[in-house]
Amino acid sequence: MAEPKRYYVTTPIYYVNAAPHIGHAYTTLACDVLARFKRLDGFDVKFLTGTDEHGQKVERSARDAGMDPKAFTDKVSQNFRDLAGFMNFTNDDFIRTTEARHRASCQHLWERLIERDQIYLGSYAGWYSVRDEAFHTESELTDGPDGKKLAPSGAEVTWVEEPSYFFRLSAWEKPLLELYEKNPGFILPRSRRNEVISFVKGGLQDLSVSRTSVRWGIPVPGDDDHIVYVWVDALINYITAAGYPDTDSHDFKTFWPADLHMVGKDILRFHAVYWPAFLMAAGVEPPRRVFAHGWWTNEGQKVSKSLGNVIDPIRLVETYGLDQVRYFLLREVPFGNDGDFSHKAMVHRMNGDLANDLGNLAQRVLSMIAKNCDNAVPEAGALEEDDEALLAAARGLHDEVAPRIDEQAFHEVLETIWAVIRAANAYVDRQAPWVLRKSDPARMRTVLYTLAEAIRHIAILLQPFMPDAMARMLDQLAVAEEKRGFASLGPDHALTAGTPLPKPQGVFPRISDEET
Repeated sequence: MAEPKRYYVTTPIYYVNAAPHIGHAYTTLACDVLARFKRLDGFDVKFLTGTDEHGQKVERSARDAGMDPKAFTDKVSQNFRDLAGFMNFTNDDFIRTTEARHRASCQHLWERLIERDQIYLGSYAGWYSVRDEAFHTESELTDGPDGKKLAPSGAEVTWVEEPSYFFRLSAWEKPLLELYEKNPGFILPRSRRNEVISFVKGGLQDLSVSRTSVRWGIPVPGDDDHIVYVWVDALINYITAAGYPDTDSHDFKTFWPADLHMVGKDILRFHAVYWPAFLMAAGVEPPRRVFAHGWWTNEGQKVSKSLGNVIDPIRLVETYGLDQVRYFLLREVPFGNDGDFSHKAMVHRMNGDLANDLGNLAQRVLSMIAKNCDNAVPEAGALEEDDEALLAAARGLHDEVAPRIDEQAFHEVLETIWAVIRAANAYVDRQAPWVLRKSDPARMRTVLYTLAEAIRHIAILLQPFMPDAMARMLDQLAVAEEKRGFASLGPDHALTAGTPLPKPQGVFPRISDEET
């Protein structure tokens, strides 16, 4: 039986101790592009994001703000909802770990693990980082300049001794390695996969999964002295949103296992080691993939509050434009690698790729149609080899880029589409429709039709990346709303000669340094 066309993609849930920054926007953008692409391709999509609202760090941040933890998380969580709207993200659900549905889901999974003898009570003594909300082994620590112990992230650690429940992680080393071997694409990019396998082969120790020194969290079922450790609580959000613990629900049967958890590289271990182990131990299927992307620097410098160079996504959009920022973030570096944001690189992409390559192509073609074809889709005569080659390249784009989307290779998708944009610009120069206007008007109309049809394909396929800009481009080609899905690609849904077109308008203005 054919695999159902469904797709479940998640962002990590974002920690609410501070305001959103470029890293949050970047991760959610990648998921938004995937969700939009799959919807246009006829998939039933569930796209989840949300906020992680428990733990010691939130407890302290709320206290520092002079607020009750719930009031504090209500306020900061709203900032992430607002960012999603501002960036034109299309998430279907927004989960908060303070919701009743999540508390029920978290406690049910805990009870399943207890029933299956996967959790036991003991005591913990070791180094803990409040900032990371993570325990660290002695071997992971370094000495700071003031002699204090530091986690790999640079965060301070303190020695903690308290009663704790433990998850029998040590029993899951072999099953995890089998999972990775049977599913080579479970962890991407490949370099991250090697890193995780090396960690698991190094030996797994049982994992502390509760705290007694923290009160802001979900109580352990049957033992209110303990709070479920924030990272266990947070990971469970992915199945909560899919309807867990009702495994017979429509959502759970349709969408679990998740197709993709998108995360930053700093939280890969939680998602690729601990999370699948928790799920397998509870008798729940693990997700299909975890993708760990890189981090952004700012003009070559590491981003940090102390340097004052944190990249605010809202300010970026206000400076450069929403679709321009969306395009740049997924085009500038291979997805999965670290990237550097610079004004120069942004201007290069805006003026080179968007204004010159794509914007100028559409403007030239539509302006020539307006002036020479009564502002209507021209009629194509017999196609020549050059016309057929451009149309074949445009019509073949979907089959070229769909496998790359499935590997989260966004930069390759865009480069593949841009190869056709460059081919279309070269075709304009070769065919010179401005010369044909006098020497062979019928041939000019065929050339302009060929170009308009190539632009239609390009615009439809670029919608996930630049939805507003491509909507305007498709409006100028008079493509109906219901004809903008990928099912409308190809010759069967080609532009109809004689269709009136609106007055052409530029979509991507050039930008100068003076403007910014």
